[in-house]
Amino acid sequence: MTQNSYYTALGGLPPQTQLLSGKAVFTNAYAVIPKGVMSDIVTSLLPHWEKTQAWIIARPMTGFSETFSQYIMQVQPGGGSLKPEPDVRAQAAIFVVEGVITVTLDAQEHALEAGSFAYLPAGSNWQVRNNDQQTAKFHWVRKAFQAVEGLEPPPAIFTHENKHEISMMPDTNGAWGTTRFIDPNDIRYDFHLNIVTFQPGGIIPFMETHVMEHGLYVLEGKAVYRLNDDWVEVEAGDFMWLRAFCPQACYAGGPGRFRYLLYKDVNRHARLW
Repeated sequence: MTQNSYYTALGGLPPQTQLLSGKAVFTNAYAVIPKGVMSDIVTSLLPHWEKTQAWIIARPMTGFSETFSQYIMQVQPGGGSLKPEPDVRAQAAIFVVEGVITVTLDAQEHALEAGSFAYLPAGSNWQVRNNDQQTAKFHWVRKAFQAVEGLEPPPAIFTHENKHEISMMPDTNGAWGTTRFIDPNDIRYDFHLNIVTFQPGGIIPFMETHVMEHGLYVLEGKAVYRLNDDWVEVEAGDFMWLRAFCPQACYAGGPGRFRYLLYKDVNRHARLW
């Protein structure tokens, strides 16, 4: 089995000799937030969290991307929260990239190590703690749950990437595949958090243009990504944030695998304002 790698080298400040030019960009169709700008001076401290800092890399913005927020959480030993989520409407997806956290849901503890995934339903009583001696880092996606009359709420999920086979896209000879933590046929869930993997030379061979909003955090490798009118070089630690209908494609030139954590909203009617 291939050893999985997750980018975690966040924080610090560049030296005074660093050039000011870079690839950070915010347009009306997409944003690129490269790893080099995720410094200590842009972290947030959150209410009811101890020994924790957060990089907030996406939040709902009117006229841009409106469905989700995404944080990278760094929790020191002994840190965490007894009241992590202030919004009863918010469901959560967690993906751990470093260390171990303990998530307690309805009085049951779940130890989550690097590669672990958790889905926590809206309104659930959950807590998180770092009981280990190592700093823990995880991605936290928050979305207001869209309930549907006659459809029961989705249950919690606790799993690990190693428990899931990569589902290969047809006619790609194994060059492009997706690891799915949530059953794509289970319509109770209104968003997915997947891992997309490209082998060297793999491509998205057309300009995807669709209603789903995206957050793409590069976990491993590098590639050239087409975003609207632009080709952008991205590598492990970079984040791409796409509004609905932003055209997108990808070429993973290698030399190693290219993998990213992918958020998308699914399974609901378009809102009529």
